[in-house]
Amino acid sequence: MARKLLSLVVLLSFAALYVSLAQDSPKPEKLAPYYPTPPGVVEKMLELGKLKPGELHYDLGSGDGRVVIMAAQKFGAHSVGFEIDPKLVEKSRARIAELGLSELARIEQQDLMTADFSKPDLVTVYLLPSSNRKLLPLLEQQMRSGTRIVSHNFAFWDWQPEETVTTYEDAHTDGLSRTLYLYRRR
Repeated sequence: MARKLLSLVVLLSFAALYVSLAQDSPKPEKLAPYYPTPPGVVEKMLELGKLKPGELHYDLGSGDGRVVIMAAQKFGAHSVGFEIDPKLVEKSRARIAELGLSELARIEQQDLMTADFSKPDLVTVYLLPSSNRKLLPLLEQQMRSGTRIVSHNFAFWDWQPEETVTTYEDAHTDGLSRTLYLYRRR
C-alpha cells in the first residue's frame, strides 16, 4: 500500500512539473491573421522582387502556400514558406505534393521569431505593421547584403524602399488596391 502511494505521489509530482514547464515555455506568437493574397498580387510581388529560377525564396506567414507554390511553379525558384497554423501547414503541404512541387517547394511549421534569415535571395512578407517591426531586428541581423524583400501593403518604416508599386491587380475581387514595397538589404 505504501509503495502504491509513493508511486502515485511520484507520478503526480512529474505531472505537476510537466504542466508547470508547459505553462512557462513561450508559445509562438501569431504575427498576422490569415488573409490570402490574390493570385495577381502574388505574381506582382514575385516580379517586383525579380525572382529568378534557382534562387532561394522565403515567404513569411505563408498561409495556404500560394506564394510558395507560384514561386516554385512559375518562377522555378526554391521556395520555403513559414507558417505557424498547423491546419494551413497541412493544407499547403498537401497542395505542394499534389502539384508535384516537392523538389522546389516546402512549408516549415515554425515561429518566425526563431527562423534563420541568412540564406534567402528574396523574402516576401504580408504581415501586420507591428509584426514587421518585431521582425526588423532579426532581418537586419541575419540577412546578407543584397537580399531583396517585398512587403505587401505594410512598409518597414525604418527602411527606405528601393521601389514602391501600387497595383489594382485583382481589385475586382475585393475592390482594394495593393501597395508593394521592394527593399534591398545593404
